[in-house]
Amino acid sequence: MTLDDILQDLRRQSSDPKHAETGIWVAAVLRDRIAAGQLAPGAKLSEQALSEVLSVSRNTLREAFSTLASEHVVVRIPNRGVYVARPSADDIREMYRVRRFLEPAALLWSPAGDTAPLHAAVARAREAREAGSVSEMADANQKFHAALVALTGSERLVLQMTQVLAEMRLVFHSMVADGGFHAPYIERNARMLDLLDAGFRTEAAELMTEYLHRAESQLLAAVAHPCT
Repeated sequence: MTLDDILQDLRRQSSDPKHAETGIWVAAVLRDRIAAGQLAPGAKLSEQALSEVLSVSRNTLREAFSTLASEHVVVRIPNRGVYVARPSADDIREMYRVRRFLEPAALLWSPAGDTAPLHAAVARAREAREAGSVSEMADANQKFHAALVALTGSERLVLQMTQVLAEMRLVFHSMVADGGFHAPYIERNARMLDLLDAGFRTEAAELMTEYLHRAESQLLAAVAHPCT
């Protein structure tokens, strides 16, 4: 998807009258696009173009940029503009610190809920693996973890996870050609889901904790040695 495609799609989205012209809404729109992998690390976010297609003022857009900068999703470079962030090793450590609080707890304490979105995410990931689509594998795995936290029924926790996953997408963007990273986690997701469905919440949470430690180590190694 090109930048022009994204801008046209955003223009259609902004035409929906139910959306309030607020910095919170604009931040959510941009965060969702970053989480979906449509805005890559290093991409410049044009203030003029975005304010026009979203039909919001520059002040509203700057409010949204401030929100996203506080989430480490974008960075402001003086006299140059606002860019989609490139996460560092320290950023990765912080993301996984947050995830280790959120996801095992979601497995342990979420009220009984509909796990259909989790099953759908696993099925989609398997289809993507068979098709050899690394980007779709990554997207399906992201959806699995988002759906897991959604089981909590907490809007605040879901927002926190959305923010983390937007950052995670920026990390994964540089690994888009590496199916070897994403593929093994599909069956780990399936195993956790089986345990959750069977009522073995503690075992599922323990598996998630191990899963997150493993993924963090792999990503930190990839950042430290990008050519290997």
